[in-house]
Amino acid sequence: MALTQEERSLTELFGDLIMEVKLLFRQEMQLLKIEMSQKASQAGKDVAYLAIGAALAYAGLLILLVSAAIALALVIPGWASALIVGLVVVGAGYAFIQKSMSDLKQLNPVPEKTLDSLKETKRWTTHALK
Repeated sequence: MALTQEERSLTELFGDLIMEVKLLFRQEMQLLKIEMSQKASQAGKDVAYLAIGAALAYAGLLILLVSAAIALALVIPGWASALIVGLVVVGAGYAFIQKSMSDLKQLNPVPEKTLDSLKETKRWTTHALK
């Protein structure tokens, strides 16, 4: 059974539509990969700041312990400088921890751009197939 020119064009149009929709979904998946990679990179940076803050706080704790030992063992004014240094290091560590925790709480792991694009694609394909 031979197809008429109009039927062949409609068939070709639907074939083209299917190929274009497949391409569009492949591009959507690529966008998803890129967006998730960016979010993972940001989370990695925030975790690094958290680790730096924790290390500084730990170093400060060690200095505070040494200053307490100096104060008890020697009872000389030298312990005050170690105590001040320890408090400064603990304060810096605390600041790093607070910053990273705040950034991590604000991080939205949902790939919003990709979801919006997929919704738009769904609307477009639904409208095109009507």
